[in-house]
Amino acid sequence: MERQENMGKDGLLHCSVCGEPTQKILPFPLMDGSEGTRDMKVHIMCSCEKKERDAYDREQKRQEEMRVVEGLRKLSLMDDKLSQARLESFTETDDNARLLKIVRNYIVNFEKMYEDNQGLLLWGPVGTGKSYAAAVIANELLDRRTSVVMTSFIKILKEVGTFDDDNGKIEKMNQSKLLIIDDLGAERGTDYSLEMVYDIIDSRYRSNKPIILTTNLTMEQMKNCEDIRYNRIYDRIFEMCYPVKVSGLSWRKREAASRYAATKQILEG
Repeated sequence: MERQENMGKDGLLHCSVCGEPTQKILPFPLMDGSEGTRDMKVHIMCSCEKKERDAYDREQKRQEEMRVVEGLRKLSLMDDKLSQARLESFTETDDNARLLKIVRNYIVNFEKMYEDNQGLLLWGPVGTGKSYAAAVIANELLDRRTSVVMTSFIKILKEVGTFDDDNGKIEKMNQSKLLIIDDLGAERGTDYSLEMVYDIIDSRYRSNKPIILTTNLTMEQMKNCEDIRYNRIYDRIFEMCYPVKVSGLSWRKREAASRYAATKQILEG
């Protein structure tokens, strides 16, 4: 029903839907120095208009949140496959059942994880689904309008090499409620890259914000590292992140075996 305003018996306009007045009389001072006043009618919101205004404000807030989320998706630099990762597309196997449970529980309990500055360290061999699991967390939380950035140290280092960070790209990443960095260890090499890695992880630690890391390194390699440059990085990580071993047959090998079996069936019967 379209809301209109009708004159009431009190001489004030009223909403045709809820019946509440949309005007009230207020005394306004005369500007002639007499200190007198005169009554004037002013507009007020009825319940209907308040509901419309609240609905409009909520929609504007939702649209702003969606713009922020889409900006974070672009900032995350995920490829097409990872950008589509969701719980519903997470194929459960005997190897990854525990991982899927942890991923789901982390998403459901994220506000508690955020309050406790609790991250994850997904470690294990190449191709076992670490990056995909991290992307599932990122996308599910982004869909819930939680600020998340997922990237890698290699991508960060490339970006730093091509732009002046006065535009705040690294700062924006670090302002997100969750920062996910893929493939820790792939950047190994220069003192500069190690310092960048440490600075990013340490800034998350000092700001009490969680981080999720994936790595092909083993726990033994990280715990028994003799290089002090790496040790201070790993010490921070162990303070902030719950370690989760991701093992099993490589998804690439699993898919290759499946294609082989299907092709064999077609060609050899």
